[in-house]
Amino acid sequence: MTATITHPEPVLGARNRWTVLAVCCLSMFLVGLDTTVVNVGLPAIGRGLGVGVRSLEWTVDAYTVVLAGLLISSGALADRFGRRRVFRTGLAVFGAASLACAAAPSVGWLVAARAVQGVGASMLSPVALAIVVNAMPDPRERARAIGVWASVFGLSTAVGPVTGGALLAGLGWRSLFWINAPVVVIALVLSAVFVPESRGARARRLDLPGQALLAVVIAAGVGVLIEGPRIGWTSPAALAVYVLAAGATAAFVRVESRRPEPLMDLRLFRSPVFSGAVLGAVAVFVALNVTLLLNTLYLQHARGFSPLAAGAATLPMAVGATVCAPWSGRLVGRRGPRVPLTVAGAFILAGGLCLVGLDRNTSVALLLGAYLLIGVGFGFANAPITNTAVGGLPPARAGVAGAITSTARQVGSALGIALAGALVAHAGPAELAHASRPGWILVAGCGLLLLLTARAPRSEERRRILGS
Repeated sequence: MTATITHPEPVLGARNRWTVLAVCCLSMFLVGLDTTVVNVGLPAIGRGLGVGVRSLEWTVDAYTVVLAGLLISSGALADRFGRRRVFRTGLAVFGAASLACAAAPSVGWLVAARAVQGVGASMLSPVALAIVVNAMPDPRERARAIGVWASVFGLSTAVGPVTGGALLAGLGWRSLFWINAPVVVIALVLSAVFVPESRGARARRLDLPGQALLAVVIAAGVGVLIEGPRIGWTSPAALAVYVLAAGATAAFVRVESRRPEPLMDLRLFRSPVFSGAVLGAVAVFVALNVTLLLNTLYLQHARGFSPLAAGAATLPMAVGATVCAPWSGRLVGRRGPRVPLTVAGAFILAGGLCLVGLDRNTSVALLLGAYLLIGVGFGFANAPITNTAVGGLPPARAGVAGAITSTARQVGSALGIALAGALVAHAGPAELAHASRPGWILVAGCGLLLLLTARAPRSEERRRILGS
């Protein structure tokens, strides 16, 4: 059954609308930051807890896998029970889990706490976007707001390694987590004061079978990539996981195509524009996370950099994202998504190609130049992807629409970490550079995919499909 909301939602003044955007951006900065801030601290965490690369991968992917698996249901929950209520619940869960991560006595504890962090984060990402879309009734203003929101999220993921390096240098690896607590408290207070409650015009039922199958698909796919080097890619255990992932995917498609209110409306994927936006989101975050993990391991293990120096090496990436993300948002508002998406693909492609011949003596200048190119591409990518995926859908469905794109981002993050880790899992310091070369080819390929995405048919065709 569906419930119709009969109470009108307040119309906000211009100042209050942009204040709501600022509060939502603060929470999204936390979600994005925690996706990447841990990367530069992995060697320090490994030394502190006595674990190796594969366990370290799980400290990152436990967060992203759970986040990706629950995003769409969290969006539906917010549309039904109230976006502000779910948003504030997510903040509280995220903050409590961050403190648990900081206190972790073992890697098992840390991985479990990171998974709970992912639960909280899943209530923030799509819900924050839905709150923003609901607060901005004017389409042009909404496009600018989506650009700002996407820019902040992109910026937070790009500056994560720099922030992590600074925290590690002064306060140790546990500070990567407890630093979230005061920010969560501030966001809780501001959301109580400034963010109005809103709901979808129609409250959708939860799709529990679809949710369970999606979680299995993501966890099995990422899990086999992480554990494959240890158990063997053709071992009975690996083959069983392949069958599980394929069967769960087929079952998910079958279940979702038959439900009146599915977790994921598969009709959207008939549109090359929407499908391109989802694939583009995956590609951008695969490229980013492959870059960040390979950078961390290469600079600290092969080149002997400190965590602070390794984090500082990503400053060009953060600068590129910081400068170009707002520019991209303005371009999307004025000219649409094609131009910034094309620029994003070209720069990521160029950055990956710069490092396909990486060795132990590659000049720092080349490394920094490649990171700058990738950062510029990343900065240009997020606003057009978000606008393309969300801009043509009704605001009442904004929670679910934003969740699909956010799910794609987190799937890309998890896949990027798993793929990069699989490439270098058995490589010693002397072999790391050579072992990482396929990773840079992968980064370049992600840039090429974005270029192809930019050529997809535009929104008129997508609206026709959505109306069918």
